[in-house]
Amino acid sequence: MMHRIVVCSTCDGTDGKSFAAGLRVAMAERAMAFEVQDHECMSNCSRPLSVAFSAPGKATYLFGDIDPVRDLADTLAFAALYAGSADGWIEDARAAGQLRHCLVGRVPA
Repeated sequence: MMHRIVVCSTCDGTDGKSFAAGLRVAMAERAMAFEVQDHECMSNCSRPLSVAFSAPGKATYLFGDIDPVRDLADTLAFAALYAGSADGWIEDARAAGQLRHCLVGRVPA
């Protein structure tokens, strides 16, 4: 299954392209099977930096107010939870630290 993380590359005051690049490196170092993309404008402009998780047959998550430095480890922790979930529905996201407070929405598969 291909898991995907999409990072907004145009959020004001953030460097989404660099965050996406850092995620790619961190995912490769951990042998996590995620495709990391950057995308212009995810229409969550009031909560920069925006990051979304998706995979076929799984719930989709959108996060906002991501701090590229502070939240990298928590983003990786959420990625591990997401990859380990059969349907993407994360009931207990405490392992994702601060990131769980950045959730904008969860859409069922």
